[in-house]
Amino acid sequence: MNDPDPLSRAKLASIFHPSDFSEASDIAFAHALRIALVTGARLDLLHVAPSDASDWLDFPAVRATLERWRLLPNGSSAGDLAQLGIDVNKVVVPSQDPVAASLGFLETHPADLIVLAVHQYQGRTRWMKQRVGEPIARGAGEMTLFVPHGTRGFVAQADGTVSLRNVLIPIAPQPRAESAMEAAALMVRSLGIEAGTFCLLYAGHAAEAPVVAGRCAAGWAVTRLAREGNPAEVIVNTAETIGADLIVMATEGRHGFLDALRGSTSEQVLRRTPCPVLCLPSDQWLSRMRRFWIN
Repeated sequence: MNDPDPLSRAKLASIFHPSDFSEASDIAFAHALRIALVTGARLDLLHVAPSDASDWLDFPAVRATLERWRLLPNGSSAGDLAQLGIDVNKVVVPSQDPVAASLGFLETHPADLIVLAVHQYQGRTRWMKQRVGEPIARGAGEMTLFVPHGTRGFVAQADGTVSLRNVLIPIAPQPRAESAMEAAALMVRSLGIEAGTFCLLYAGHAAEAPVVAGRCAAGWAVTRLAREGNPAEVIVNTAETIGADLIVMATEGRHGFLDALRGSTSEQVLRRTPCPVLCLPSDQWLSRMRRFWIN
């Protein structure tokens, strides 16, 4: 018997988070850990250092974080962590090139979701004070959650609570936004958020807005907005106006992802966004989800 909605059973199996042990990375780590916790996905934490002598104590403390979130008792053990059903892998890669090291790791440890911290300063988004975040995302060609330092994330570091009620999804004739809808639905389903709003935003005249046929998550409403102006400015201003907790943006595959993050809409949004941004290469991501993420 054919499944009428096979994508509703898609799930995340692996999450990758490279850390530079900064405050910004700590915020992104909280998002990666919370998503891994609720999905049961493997969480790979990577630090790139000039040598392999990096202090393991510098790594984000998984058990201490979960104790603070009151999900583990104080003084918990590795056995307590295992009972939560989370598999955390901490790796130090000796290298002078964090991009190459991260991409090399991803070749042998593929991830369904990459979680990256980025800084918003000097007119560019940066990681480890050099351009690292976007090149990792471009090279990997996978769904990537950017958590800009100083923005309001949807996972609280203090207690791990999730605040994800308003999701902004920019739409355009190309790339099609169906994959962004599916990604947004996957994210809120994975986090167990039962109600909220997907806001489909078109930067242009309402009569020219494309029809989006993607599935919405059960219990979530869909609203539509059209505002004329520069697409990046329209996206950022609308995110601020509606109090968006997450922006989900599709691109045109690996080549489109490269172009988009080199300075056009996606990077312009990242420079000014008030919330995390989920970017995905639409064609590859949706194809992969259909092939591999169905139970």
